Amino acid sequence: MPKIEQIHAREVFDSRGKPTIEVEIRCADSRAGRAIVPSGASTGRFEACELRDGDTNRFGGNGVLQAVSHVNHEIAAALTGMDAADQQSIDRALCDLDGTENKSRLGANAILGVSLAAAHAAAEAQQLPLWKHFAQLWQSAADLGQFPPPTAALGQQPLMPLPMVNMISGGLHAGRNLDFQDYLILPVGATSYREALEWIITIYHRLGRLLTEKGYEGVLVGDEGGYGPKLTSNVQAVELVIEAIEACGLKPGTDVAIGLDVASSHFYDGTHYRLAATGDERLNSGDVIDLLEKWVSAYPIVSIEDGLAEDDWEGWQELTRRLGDRAQLIGDDLFVTNRRRLEKGLELAAGNSVLIKVNQIGTVWETFETLRLALQNGFWPVVSARSGETEDHTIADLAVATAAGQIKIGSIARSERLVKYNQLLRLEEQVGHDAYQGGRIFSALKS
Repeated sequence: MPKIEQIHAREVFDSRGKPTIEVEIRCADSRAGRAIVPSGASTGRFEACELRDGDTNRFGGNGVLQAVSHVNHEIAAALTGMDAADQQSIDRALCDLDGTENKSRLGANAILGVSLAAAHAAAEAQQLPLWKHFAQLWQSAADLGQFPPPTAALGQQPLMPLPMVNMISGGLHAGRNLDFQDYLILPVGATSYREALEWIITIYHRLGRLLTEKGYEGVLVGDEGGYGPKLTSNVQAVELVIEAIEACGLKPGTDVAIGLDVASSHFYDGTHYRLAATGDERLNSGDVIDLLEKWVSAYPIVSIEDGLAEDDWEGWQELTRRLGDRAQLIGDDLFVTNRRRLEKGLELAAGNSVLIKVNQIGTVWETFETLRLALQNGFWPVVSARSGETEDHTIADLAVATAAGQIKIGSIARSERLVKYNQLLRLEEQVGHDAYQGGRIFSALKS
């Protein structure tokens, strides 16, 4: 049993230069395990609560010294001596110690830092790669009986994920130059993770040249590394990405499909969806669904994230009725990796996929629970990074270990993204090129 001997936290910085928390945990006679907590810009109201200091004289109030102090004192005192490999007990102890529904007392950032660092420390103590330790935890956490279609091939043995990659950024990730937040590609025809990444990089660089040739910004990038051009319409971004795919000798839809992160909660005023890129157009839920259905019919779109707002349950039901057999409909702000929110979505038949972000819920074990619930009910899980990322590669190991099938990291232009893509290249050598479903996970969708 690798007992925790030391827990230490410090304030460090994420990819936006914003303070975040790093935690190190050391077990007896082994190296420390270390984790750094990410942070989102496009955050849902129902996410677990980051604790920020609020001191406007320091980092505009965004410091995390209170969270650091909670780790170094109250949390360290409670967890020292516990078995680092018993993730469920550690995460339960963290939640009980905090005592709030949304982890607001100690801070979800403090709790997640400890939860992740404990996993790293346990892997170090057992001399296991992190993904193998996660795989052991996942096998113990999940009932790995046969899952229903379309997730029957997922969640079993370790699996390389299909990347969903940002090409053009809008919304809160790029100064609201476009209404929709991300325009992404999914290399559904690639036969291995390495081939998928090669296609992605080729398309990304070709898109940059294409934007420049057409007189748009093809160099500067948004928070997640996607290009941030000021285009004339939301749909123009889709058309430019398709043009770049074709220019690389690849076939849209067959080789490479399109994904959208609409992030609609951020242009919803409680009554209407307001699209500034088309002249402050005001749409109701039905209008947005009509728009998305039109796009799915016209373009090879296989995935739509947050097509409607986080409180628009009736709209989500209608969206799912109309497009649920033609596209992956991902709930991010809608579900916030929260089991209870996902249970409501299942009950209402709202969506067919869930984004998995560890910092939305705050612990590894709760992340496992939500991911398992999704697979048991035929929902596609998509393990995801945040816009404020770090040089921590944990989610790459998590995606492979749980056989989630998909990962969404951002683009291939910034090192906080590439550290995860490169880790996946290493993991592919360990789990094997054959451990890849790729676009086959969408076989249940109608073309």
